[in-house]
Amino acid sequence: MNGTEQTLTQREARVIQIPDGTPLVLPAGTSVRIAQALGDTYTLVTPRGQMVRLDAKDADVIGKEAPAAPAASQDGNGDSLEEQVWAQLRTCFDPEIPVNIVDLGLIYDCTVGDADESGGRPAQVKMTLTAPGCGMGQVLADDVKRKLEGLPGIAAADVEVVFDPPWNPNMMTEAAKLQLGMW
Repeated sequence: MNGTEQTLTQREARVIQIPDGTPLVLPAGTSVRIAQALGDTYTLVTPRGQMVRLDAKDADVIGKEAPAAPAASQDGNGDSLEEQVWAQLRTCFDPEIPVNIVDLGLIYDCTVGDADESGGRPAQVKMTLTAPGCGMGQVLADDVKRKLEGLPGIAAADVEVVFDPPWNPNMMTEAAKLQLGMW
């Protein structure tokens, strides 16, 4: 969603300023525009043009219901754990660009290791950012870690933000370029 819906915040909420990643408190009664609602986050724009990220768990702040958590596969639908990991990565979105981080070309490597004693498997992800100085890097890495560790079968996720090679728009999928009007 890339929108123009205006609303007033119904209560105070913790948000993250985009693009520097600074935690802020958005007061109740603030007029905001819902610019993006993808994955499990909202990108809001305040009257002063400030962009902030609101977690879906706080969707009531803007009069929305928190989206239901996606049902995780339990081997019944045939998806391998690796496929489930990639599907989870596709639910993570850059807060400024309405494209998931996989199609943006931000995931450089993703591997699922062998099971440990408990039967859980580790996931290792190497990802980058659209700009090295982006303050949202740790926020995005934390999203990836949280979502992967929420999958049955993943014991732990290690997410490393790397900058070699540097990201460029050629790393995007054709679908992402089409979505952004770059074709």
